[in-house]
Amino acid sequence: MNKFLTILPLLLLSFACKFKDPKERTRPQIVATTSILADGIRNLVGENAEVVSLMPAGVDPHLYKASVRDLDLLQNADLVIYHGLFLEGKMTEIFEKLAFSQNLINVSEDIPKELLLRSGPEAHSVDPHIWFDVSLWSLALSHASEELIKWQPEWKSTITKNTESYLSRLDLLHQDNLAKVSELRKANQALITAHDAFSYFGKAYDLEVLGLQGLSTLSEPGLRDLTGLVSFIVERNIHAVFAEQTISPKAIEAVVAGCANQNHEIKLAGPLYTDSLGAKDSSAGTYIGMVSTNVQVIFESLIQ
Repeated sequence: MNKFLTILPLLLLSFACKFKDPKERTRPQIVATTSILADGIRNLVGENAEVVSLMPAGVDPHLYKASVRDLDLLQNADLVIYHGLFLEGKMTEIFEKLAFSQNLINVSEDIPKELLLRSGPEAHSVDPHIWFDVSLWSLALSHASEELIKWQPEWKSTITKNTESYLSRLDLLHQDNLAKVSELRKANQALITAHDAFSYFGKAYDLEVLGLQGLSTLSEPGLRDLTGLVSFIVERNIHAVFAEQTISPKAIEAVVAGCANQNHEIKLAGPLYTDSLGAKDSSAGTYIGMVSTNVQVIFESLIQ
């Protein structure tokens, strides 16, 4: 057994006294693992609870390791909500341990398996980036809404009203995405990014999507991946490739250089927001703002 997991209960116990007693709170505290998820939950619960993002904006959840402070925050929360689908890869076993003593919601657990994308047969090969299909993210938040009502039945009226309002806004976002991406298809363009985070986006909006790296940012692209991608870009006369906010641009810069060697000048655009929202007061500081900002950057960079 992993030594860290063996001592997890002792760590939680020894540090619990350093934080305010949950009984002293004026509102319940909900901890959501990422800034994307925290934003969605805030829209559902409104002022009923304090919603805290475990991971700050700009953090890559694939690589995130929980600190002792994080463990204490999780243990002392009234509710913990996480994405699942191995997005929080290094924290999966922590959630399994917490399930014995903590209220947990896995927002992706109710999504039909046939709607999930895979890169292989292993459990961890499921693509976790469901929020790039706005309709799938709506399903995830609908499930979260149902589970929140089970947790706090007295909030049912407020959560139901908030959920209906927020899902209506998400539907408008989905329709706007469809309209913009249709123009990209007419221009024979494709979306090329640093890692394979946009497959759900491509499927939902019928746009060809390629990533230099795999689903996880832990993977490394090989020379064959780079060469093949450069050839595709040159043959299709793709106008831009995109860096990502939580990933070093080094690999995707190599694609730009490879295209230049083939006498095909290409723009390095972005960075796009993938696994995290932008800064709180930025245009990408909410989920709707993040998706809208991404789509606008993609659209303006590929349409010439």
